Amino acid sequence: MSYEINNETIAVCPITKNTSKVIELNDEFIVSKSVNTIMEDSCQYFGSTLSGRKKGTQNLIGVSHKAPIIVEESNEMIFFPTASSRNTENCFWIRLNYIEKYYRDGNNIKIEFKNNNFLNLKLSYGIIDNQILRATRLESVLRKRKIDKNL
Repeated sequence: MSYEINNETIAVCPITKNTSKVIELNDEFIVSKSVNTIMEDSCQYFGSTLSGRKKGTQNLIGVSHKAPIIVEESNEMIFFPTASSRNTENCFWIRLNYIEKYYRDGNNIKIEFKNNNFLNLKLSYGIIDNQILRATRLESVLRKRKIDKNL
């Protein structure tokens, strides 16, 4: 199955090295591709590469490790990784725009999305909080550039 991230995509989650679960606003399904392949294919679909998007993030906000990326600019499709993208079996990519809130749940983190779905991750609160902060900074720079462009 071919899959590109679209305006409905909430998260891309690893299941195995070559299998991912895609969570959309009104659907969830399995794709026989790695998370990195889905991210790479999606970046290429929108005219760049995953490494090009990461370089763009580094230029915009100075982050190079676990960098959030703009998959598609006009719809502000900003995703952040939960781990290094080299750690393919543990790296989830989550869309910033659909997060309602996140909080500790025992030793895990629970992310609640705007459609009332949840994602439980075995990560520290600090890791998720930092990744959301980075993605928010990227979103802020993108919006400021759009505003400045229209002045």
